[in-house]
Amino acid sequence: MKFGFIAHPTSIALQRQVKIIDLLDRTLAEQDRGYQAQLWKSRNLVPFADFGRIVSASGAVCEGILHYLPLTAEQMLSQPRSIAARVLEGVHSLQEQGAQLVGLGGFTAIVGNRGLQTLDRSGVPVTTGNSLTAYAAYKNVLEAMARLEVAPADSEVAVVGYPGSIALVIAKLLARDGCRLRLVHRGSAEQGRDSLAWLPTQFHGQVQLTADIDSCYDSVRFYVAATSSGGVIDPYRLAPGSVVVDAALPRDVLPFHQDRQDILIIDGGLVSASADLRFGTETLGLAPKKFLNGCLAETLVLALEGRAEAFSIGRELPEERVLEIGRIAQLHGFSPSPMASYGERLADADFQALRRFHRTEKVTTALQQPIDQPAALRAEALRCFDQHINPVLREFYQFNHIERVFNHGSGCWLTDLDGGRYLDFVAGYGCLNTGHNHPRISQALQAYLQQQYPTFVQYVSVPLQTSLLARRLSELAPGNLERVFFSNSGTEAIEAALKLAMAAMQRPRILYCDNGYHGKTLGALSVTGRDKHRDPFKPLLVRCDSIPFGDLAALENTLRQGDVGAFILEPIQGEGGVIVPPEGYLTQVRALCSAYDCLLIVDEIQTGLGRTGKLFACEWEAVVPDILVLSKSLSGGAVPIGATLSSAALWNRAYGSIDTFALHTSTFGGGNFASASALATLEVITAEDLAGNAARVGGQLKQALGEAVKPYPFIREVRGVGLMIAIEFEYSFKGGVEAFVREFASRIPGNAAGTYRMLSGKAKRHIEEAICEVEKNFEEMFVLRFVSKLSREHGVLTFVTANNNRVMRIQPPLVLNDAEAQHFVEAFSAVCEDMSTFLA
Repeated sequence: MKFGFIAHPTSIALQRQVKIIDLLDRTLAEQDRGYQAQLWKSRNLVPFADFGRIVSASGAVCEGILHYLPLTAEQMLSQPRSIAARVLEGVHSLQEQGAQLVGLGGFTAIVGNRGLQTLDRSGVPVTTGNSLTAYAAYKNVLEAMARLEVAPADSEVAVVGYPGSIALVIAKLLARDGCRLRLVHRGSAEQGRDSLAWLPTQFHGQVQLTADIDSCYDSVRFYVAATSSGGVIDPYRLAPGSVVVDAALPRDVLPFHQDRQDILIIDGGLVSASADLRFGTETLGLAPKKFLNGCLAETLVLALEGRAEAFSIGRELPEERVLEIGRIAQLHGFSPSPMASYGERLADADFQALRRFHRTEKVTTALQQPIDQPAALRAEALRCFDQHINPVLREFYQFNHIERVFNHGSGCWLTDLDGGRYLDFVAGYGCLNTGHNHPRISQALQAYLQQQYPTFVQYVSVPLQTSLLARRLSELAPGNLERVFFSNSGTEAIEAALKLAMAAMQRPRILYCDNGYHGKTLGALSVTGRDKHRDPFKPLLVRCDSIPFGDLAALENTLRQGDVGAFILEPIQGEGGVIVPPEGYLTQVRALCSAYDCLLIVDEIQTGLGRTGKLFACEWEAVVPDILVLSKSLSGGAVPIGATLSSAALWNRAYGSIDTFALHTSTFGGGNFASASALATLEVITAEDLAGNAARVGGQLKQALGEAVKPYPFIREVRGVGLMIAIEFEYSFKGGVEAFVREFASRIPGNAAGTYRMLSGKAKRHIEEAICEVEKNFEEMFVLRFVSKLSREHGVLTFVTANNNRVMRIQPPLVLNDAEAQHFVEAFSAVCEDMSTFLA
């Protein structure tokens, strides 16, 4: 059976979309067949889709076509008689194309006495689709209640648009479920009382009538809206916790910027098809299966059933018919779930944000869970993160299937609230060299608290643990770095280093390396070598200039100018992708800086404290910097702390007088609690020889990975030192998008290439830039699938580096043992095999 469907745009933007469809359709036809005057005549309907052969989940078959009446509801309201004639003409044209049943969508179902006149004059059955729209909206309300753990009998629902056909039958169905109803009607109170006759007498005790939507805002939390006019509900006046199922076209909810997190606007009356339903010949799985309007879906379902009948027509929709079409739709693979809000799929977390507004002592549904239960606690943590910390990052976690909430850590392992165990190869981005909750560090902190040591006494007395930590760092650091300034983080330690260098030197310039990373406060950002991090905050410090990493000639050429006071670099660029410089580079840098009287600042925030196989990476070449910067693992990851080390002579030049000694201070920097943690951490690192373990296990891991990835050319390189390892991917999509477009364009009628050539130069440049960016994003998406698969299928946590999303960081705790390293190699090898459909 073949069906036709007449849709119409529901907004000016969608009308303009239809304009584009119309123009492209005619242009392609002209290019294919030559200029014909008939192609450019006025059209009643705009052809949009020929669905071809549709096969449902039950094996039933139909076909169909969809055309647009290119007017919005507002435009049609001004000329109802002429629109009724156009709808009838459209029905006849679809009938001529073989349609045995025609569906009327949106306002086209209202003109002509709710479709009755159209049916009388068309000669072919027509249906408004309102029954399935009503069924889906009704189910949306019930699902929202269930998700919010509210029983229908404990709920009041405002039905907006009563006694319209959809609103009326939804009111009847909700009343049968025990809901109290606030029926919002148009006209006078007397007209409202008259409309009550449409509702069975036994439900009148559950009903209040009102012509004033304003009377609902303070007390009603559930709304279902299906007017024919749109724009009657003010989302900014809804009470917290409100849910609106908006089944109206145009929308009954006034324009909403989605800037309230305590309400939900649900796109009501939509259904989605399961994967078992097929729309003709599908390419890339692309087919219009999600969030179909109920009116279109009803027409389709009736065609699958072979029922060429006016199923939904006129004012009244019998409840049993509405339930019947819902049952039939589900047999063919259609369901009102999942639900959507403004086209975005809703998840449980979206409802979690509203549950607190619906909790009462009376609510005892089976879905209720105490907040201390793991599933509920996880959902609440994700909701709080989304609402109060970073919603974009929360969506990133969801998109890449890495939504985890951990509640236990030990050594190299993490356990989440769902009980899953994960081998941690991220380790706080280098903060956890001693592993999670090392017992000796935990014991030291517990002892500190039990003895009630004072934490913040700096600048009014000498802090005990902090003073001892300064001595210990001076003993461990290379050379004569005997002065220490303490701060709270790596970027603060960099700020301290920059200020120390500026205060000690009379030269204005500071050099840094391209692709380097030193932090995101303004000073640290000024010496971070990636524009993506810098551009939104310019202008930064004006005296900072970059040179290529590993380029000694560039360094010397710049130093010869005689105005450079300091050069800051990482021994190995961590966030830049674990870039290891040429052998001897750091030695020559030290020599050049000494020759040209330039301070050398070495950032060991990520490379330090054993990560590369020595306590400090600069020790591999026996280099002593003028300023050494530490953080991350200095406290074992337990308490934030940073440290900036220098010689006494350098410190004296900057701060060695009564006028200058307090030029740089920090309220929380140098607190005794953080220092106690750091003292214990340094003891663990040295006593357990974690640097030696990093060198041994890291060397074996790097070699084993290198062997494992040899069959896979999409792995460009495995590189690094100790347990600071990177896996760089090379999986190019360059030219693929353009080839896809050209291939597709060459198969369709017309002259797509010629059309493209007629675009303005500016338009073509933007398209080319967009294609390039899309291809880069595909490369990064490929790497992130490795991240997802390693965690979901093998229980291994990894991530990419900050400056290069095509580089996976391998930075586990330095307590990693041989078995754990082998587990990672086997897991990564298995994922490579899974992802090897294309090797390059």
